Amino acid sequence: MGLRFHKSISLLPGVKLNISKTGISASIGGKGATVNIGKGGRVRGTVGAPGTGISYSEEITPGTSKGKTFYFIVLVVGIAAAYGIYRWLH
Repeated sequence: MGLRFHKSISLLPGVKLNISKTGISASIGGKGATVNIGKGGRVRGTVGAPGTGISYSEEITPGTSKGKTFYFIVLVVGIAAAYGIYRWLH
């Protein structure tokens, strides 16, 4: 078993900078749906049911059928981020 390191820094509501032993990535979203952009421009979308431990995660490749899923996930995450910012401001 190897040693693991992970630190997540919240930049804005719904936006995080993730630092680990293997590199830096950015996450956009919140509970229920996030998009992570990692090294080499790799994009991973995750959707789940908050509080249940159940989620689905998939690497998204633009220009493929999975790329179409990407736009849907970005829309969902955008709405979640906008809601988070709205709640933070009010």
